[in-house]
Amino acid sequence: MKQFAVGYAILAAALYAVSIPLSKLFLNEVSPLMLSALLYIGSGLGMAAVGIGQKIRSAKPDGTPFVKSDVPYIVGMVLLNTAALACLMLGLTFASASQVSLLNNLEIAATAVFAMLFFHEKVSKRLWWAIFLVTAAGVILSVESGETFSFSAGSLLVTAACLFWGLENNCTRVLSERSPLKVSVIKGVFAGLSGLLLALPAGEWFPSPSVIPAVLLLGFAAYGLSIFFYILAQRYLGAAKTSTYYAVSPFIAAGLSLLIFREVPSLQFLLALLVMALGVYFASTKPSE
Repeated sequence: MKQFAVGYAILAAALYAVSIPLSKLFLNEVSPLMLSALLYIGSGLGMAAVGIGQKIRSAKPDGTPFVKSDVPYIVGMVLLNTAALACLMLGLTFASASQVSLLNNLEIAATAVFAMLFFHEKVSKRLWWAIFLVTAAGVILSVESGETFSFSAGSLLVTAACLFWGLENNCTRVLSERSPLKVSVIKGVFAGLSGLLLALPAGEWFPSPSVIPAVLLLGFAAYGLSIFFYILAQRYLGAAKTSTYYAVSPFIAAGLSLLIFREVPSLQFLLALLVMALGVYFASTKPSE
């Protein structure tokens, strides 16, 4: 399985890439907090169905059992995911899908820094350069044009989402030896339910029944299967390294967004794209490469 770890990370990235442009479309019919809740519910229910299928085939369980010491990381994983996706969906209401897609690479910097601070993973000089460049590109994308220096509300919300996910990635890293399927189900179901606890008191109600199945399906693919393969990759690569391969996702998502919404990229976007791409190159390659 270890030889497929990089492939798992890239597959996870590709599955997640479709979520931002399609979520932007769904925001025309679904309010942002409710959308984030339904996406995670779709993730949890879909992965639970996969688990039932495995039991029917009598597949051998993967991973070690949960232990008592996992509880704080499970709680952190659920709460951080809830906050992250809520911020991302709210950010999408203020910013273009392509801008939000590219800003998602800030998760690389957040994951690496939290991995170093709290989990003592080594951060190389190249990765520090990557963190600097990705962060600089994020600043370029976030600054609003005008006479005064200010950051856009959408960019700040997406940045908050990346910080939450950066810390959550490290919580999930601790759980990567457990069953990826079970972790995915727990993450999806409970993050979805906690998302409802945010949406319903805020006055956001369920959308039209005709829309819900499509949202749940997107959640299953982009947050269920994607998380499942991401956890598998983390098991062998670690949190910081997995996030660097996963960084292809924002570029795929940005390209899809430009196509779907027929956006003409600004000079600001193109400059940020070049800086971001250089940062990702430093993060995902070795000096000899």
